[in-house]
Amino acid sequence: MTIFPDPAPKILPRVSALGRLRRYFFTGLVIIAPIAISIWATLWFVSAFDGLVKPWLPSAYNPDNYLPIKVPGLGLFVALAGITLAGALAANFVGRFFIGVWDKVLNRTPVVRSIYKSSKQIFETIFSEKGSSFRNVCLVEWPRKGVWALAFVSREIDGADVGLEAGREMYSIYISTTPNPTGGYVFFADRKDVRILDMSVEDGLKLIISMGLIFPEKGLPAATLKKLSRKTKA
Repeated sequence: MTIFPDPAPKILPRVSALGRLRRYFFTGLVIIAPIAISIWATLWFVSAFDGLVKPWLPSAYNPDNYLPIKVPGLGLFVALAGITLAGALAANFVGRFFIGVWDKVLNRTPVVRSIYKSSKQIFETIFSEKGSSFRNVCLVEWPRKGVWALAFVSREIDGADVGLEAGREMYSIYISTTPNPTGGYVFFADRKDVRILDMSVEDGLKLIISMGLIFPEKGLPAATLKKLSRKTKA
């Protein structure tokens, strides 16, 4: 009977003290940096509203004038209360009347009307109950055939809506840039050329902002893609 000797145990490379300190530093950076950035962004957001709103407050209602310390967040609270009040006023007849008058004035003001119409349409699309945000996350062959890009389906359209033949089933597609999703490209594609993903819009945005590093827990559902591909070809 032949007895084979046990394989030699693997000797792990010895890490120097400087190497351990470097590893500890980067581990701490991964933990601390997101917390610090979140705190900084929150303080900046609150202080920005305070700087905009507090100068307009009457001195009697500004606690900074008679308290030994400045009260952070007061401007943000007043802004949120004012926005909510405006929404409540818009729900009745008198409020709708004055808002309609203001809307007509802005729509007839040169230069301002183009900014007002564009911003109003964007906010109505994103936040209004009657509006609609991105419907689906999808894959499209872009910028060339064989290369797939992550995109968002804005809406379903007919070819006649964009000057093509009527009855042509198409999607309005938005491809955002990385890591800033607010910049990108809008184009129109036939439905059969678009592969809808079983992924939420939030997960799609995370994937783009992280430059492809943060995938959803489920990952890209290949089985779903294959099933949808067969369906679009049918």
